[in-house]
Amino acid sequence: MTLDRQAGPRLDRRAFLRWTALAVAGTAAVPLAGCAGPTGAPGPGTIVLGLNRSLASLDNKLNQFDGAVTVQRAVRQALTRVGPGQTAQPVLADRFERTGPTEWTVRLRDGVRYSDGSPVTVTDVDVALRCYGEVNGGFIASLFPEIPTVRPVDDRTFRLVTSDPVPVMDLLMANVLVTPAAANRPEQLTDGIGSGPFRVAEANTGTGDYTLVRNENYWGAAAHLESVQVRFVPEESSRVVAMRSGELDVIDSITPDSAEQLAGLPSVILDRSPSTRTNQLFYNFRKPPGHPLADPRVREALTYAVDGEALARDVLVGSVQPARGVVASALSGAADTGGYRYDPARCRQMLDAAGVRDLELTIIWESGEFPADTSVMESVAGMLGRVGVRTRLQQFQPGGDITAWRQGRGGDWDVLGNGFAGPTGEAATVLQGMYGGTPAKERTRDTYQGYVVPEVARTLDAAAAETDPARREAALAGAQKKIWDTWPCLWAFVPDVVQARRQRVSGIELLPTNSYDLSSVALGASA
Repeated sequence: MTLDRQAGPRLDRRAFLRWTALAVAGTAAVPLAGCAGPTGAPGPGTIVLGLNRSLASLDNKLNQFDGAVTVQRAVRQALTRVGPGQTAQPVLADRFERTGPTEWTVRLRDGVRYSDGSPVTVTDVDVALRCYGEVNGGFIASLFPEIPTVRPVDDRTFRLVTSDPVPVMDLLMANVLVTPAAANRPEQLTDGIGSGPFRVAEANTGTGDYTLVRNENYWGAAAHLESVQVRFVPEESSRVVAMRSGELDVIDSITPDSAEQLAGLPSVILDRSPSTRTNQLFYNFRKPPGHPLADPRVREALTYAVDGEALARDVLVGSVQPARGVVASALSGAADTGGYRYDPARCRQMLDAAGVRDLELTIIWESGEFPADTSVMESVAGMLGRVGVRTRLQQFQPGGDITAWRQGRGGDWDVLGNGFAGPTGEAATVLQGMYGGTPAKERTRDTYQGYVVPEVARTLDAAAAETDPARREAALAGAQKKIWDTWPCLWAFVPDVVQARRQRVSGIELLPTNSYDLSSVALGASA
């Protein structure tokens, strides 16, 4: 179902709370069919995760929203992973070493196998990389300044070779999940086997529900849990009710108001972490010359209409930080380039100077993109209305057509509410994915909302290849200043990572990427 509406009055926090209370009242009597035992609670060896977005697949070539990462990596693994301190830790590889200016030498860990007992091979890594590079609109591939070439050395050892230095290759490869070569394809995989601590017992990609069971052939230490049930529960009020009743064990991406409701319960624990994700209201950079949004003065002017401090304080209730740059400050190499300032008088003055009259904006977003998304969008619509800008809000259900709209294939729009994760912990890779667009990438719609600024792309490429840490940081800071001056966003913010879990769940080490290692999770006695 698509929500398509003309902008109404600003939805303030009181209205939002009233809406939430009504939603809770309307769903309190609706159980999560199929995920609970006779008493409404999961079994003693089973954990139930409630995701706010549908898990379309157990692959990550195309998308990688936060909640999916934990589940995907429980089944499919990479050579490395990004651990605490945002450092690369070995997984399928026991050696990952830079051995030349444009070369890394990698050795597969002895004995790594898939759940069917077959070995993980160098060919599997080679095919995986090529599949990631070939998928249209792929998220992971966009993070690489270039996809490396695999050159085998022996049965377990190979080199990753590039034309220019890639100093963070070990972090980038943490996001390439390895699958048997014969079963891999340049698209998101919805089935197949992996090398992780769990294997898939049941999967319904239509509903987004999965059942994972412990991989008895796992090459590493066996998982504590017997099974994991993954449920797609789009309505936050339903997820909160299910947490209260014990039908769900873990939920993430919750609003501050829901966190407040759950904080007082003795059986529920809240985990928080700084985030490497940036959420933004990004302009459409595919507008033709002469369109108001093709003019950076207009893009800048509109930012002054948005009271970001009020949104962060009153709608998001202090759970986010208004952005001070073009990426999250928790990322290594992030630069403070300035902040968004509320000045509606200046907005009107700049729009008048640019000759902009009777402007109407279409704002689109996928439901669940970030907590309280609808409240934020309706509030922004109200703020734009005060400077004479009309808005049309269009919301997409999770798993809908948002990818086609992002690529400009679904229709025209003006502002997209979106988020961009920082899966390597490095600002350079996020900047590459969002702002490294080129005309060649745009021809295949592999740019981020059509952002193609050649000078920015050249600066990012130079920074990505710089191996001296000080010069690299300076180059990245210069690139971020150039990006800021193009005014790519109407507003942006960095959310806190907030997760709720029942007291019986232990062993979760929540990372800034809003993910954790499911193999270390254990269950105790019910609270």
